[in-house]
Amino acid sequence: MLLLLSIAGVAAALLVPMLGDLLLVAVPSALASLYLLIKGWAGKPGGKHPIVLDGSNVMHWKDDTPRLETLREVTDRLTALGFTPGVIFDANAGYKLDGKFQGEKDLARRLGLPRDRVMVVDKGNPADPIILTVARDLDARVVSNDRFRDWVEDFPELGEPDRVIRGGYRDGRLWLDVDGH
Repeated sequence: MLLLLSIAGVAAALLVPMLGDLLLVAVPSALASLYLLIKGWAGKPGGKHPIVLDGSNVMHWKDDTPRLETLREVTDRLTALGFTPGVIFDANAGYKLDGKFQGEKDLARRLGLPRDRVMVVDKGNPADPIILTVARDLDARVVSNDRFRDWVEDFPELGEPDRVIRGGYRDGRLWLDVDGH
């Protein structure tokens, strides 16, 4: 929550010149809360390797229909493979799933994940740079079928083999290009 408020503060300070001093508090607060989020993800027991899921992408993998069950199946498989999954959603994910906003607490509960491993990005902000920044800071892989073409210049590590794990369903069964890992 602090990260989202800090990002909103930075945005307000950049958009409204009279609020420029707000940057002195909002930027360090955003960085500190992002650090704590990353530290929380990396420090959780039960998995050797942190991994970041593009929740708004993965939830559409089964029949191109948004389903939380799809995400749950993917996080369960990744956990069984020794990963510690975290999920980042676009702000409209709850609307696509159930026709109403859902925050981190609701989605984490429904996914069976700790609250500190689920994030919903503020309305109007793209999730991709947050997903890629968290993955970079954790030296983690990303699970998504998104190619992130608009972000390759800012995140050159996307060109590394196996940095982005693709997946989906074939004949009703989940496949991930990490299953042999």
